Amino acid sequence: MAGSRALAVRGLSVSFGDVRAVSSVDLDVAEGSVTAVLGPSGCGKSTLLRAIAGLERPSAGTISYDGRDLARTPTHRRGFALMFQDGQLFPHSDVAANVAYPLRLRRRNAADVKVRVAELLELVGLAGFGKRMPQTLSGGERQRVALARSLAVEPRLLLLDEPLSALDRGLRERLAGDLHDILRQAGTTTLLVTHDHDEAFTIADRMVVMRAGEAVQAGDLGEVWQHPADAWAARFLGYADVLDGPPALALRAVVDPDATWTQIALRRSALVVDPGGPLAATIISARVTPEQVRVELDVEGLGIRSGVADPAYSTRAGDLVRVAVRADRLAALPGAQK
Repeated sequence: MAGSRALAVRGLSVSFGDVRAVSSVDLDVAEGSVTAVLGPSGCGKSTLLRAIAGLERPSAGTISYDGRDLARTPTHRRGFALMFQDGQLFPHSDVAANVAYPLRLRRRNAADVKVRVAELLELVGLAGFGKRMPQTLSGGERQRVALARSLAVEPRLLLLDEPLSALDRGLRERLAGDLHDILRQAGTTTLLVTHDHDEAFTIADRMVVMRAGEAVQAGDLGEVWQHPADAWAARFLGYADVLDGPPALALRAVVDPDATWTQIALRRSALVVDPGGPLAATIISARVTPEQVRVELDVEGLGIRSGVADPAYSTRAGDLVRVAVRADRLAALPGAQK
């Protein structure tokens, strides 16, 4: 369970010459929690992580851990572990030696090291892999070894920089779920940087959304998902459509005539083909997935294109259908009230 605040970042900025990569970012990571920093490539999230690790010098702001300012604390004395996307295993050492490396640096005795390595390999699902060489492992297995090595000395804070981005999509999805479980079992306070919102939602408890060097939104996963900060954040988080102006007002009249919003984000499943629905639509195209039929619609000129349908209903291109709106699949955007 997450406890008191461990990491506190206040007004942090990092500049490279005239270019400001991180701008006045505030960030809290509670003890025992997993927080994701989510944003597109080039938004400054990895620079933020490196500054927290002590690898980049802030141009402004503070970084503290357990209330102690880290400005004068070098990287190797912060008690943090940093894991990169490629794992950076030693190719000429076997798995056990890779995991044991940080323990040997700290002069742990051989018997304790052996026990700890076995525990860690069990934790990451690689029991019995100690004698394997890195080049004989799959990409996912190598990342598990890198994770075990990062956890070896029980870091105060684990920093993960795009740890799954080098893997193919299917493997990323499987390993993300495993990583969620491993981090909870280890109880390690973790800060994860990723550009993949599915990965962030799978692994983390809390999320910070970054754009152009700034933190535009932060909160628990449900809070961030249900209340995106703006249209950009909604689209980045995976909402299918954002409506404003007359289309948004027309939808509002159907959903909640007493509401005041003028801009609304819709999940793909917000519109459902339903014979009793209040809106008329024309099917433009339909695609069957294992879970549902995804349809592209023309809904009364509202500019809404995405929806879903039960396979029992006719969803051929050109069909005229009725559409229902699921209010729990909508998110009114702030700053767009009237």
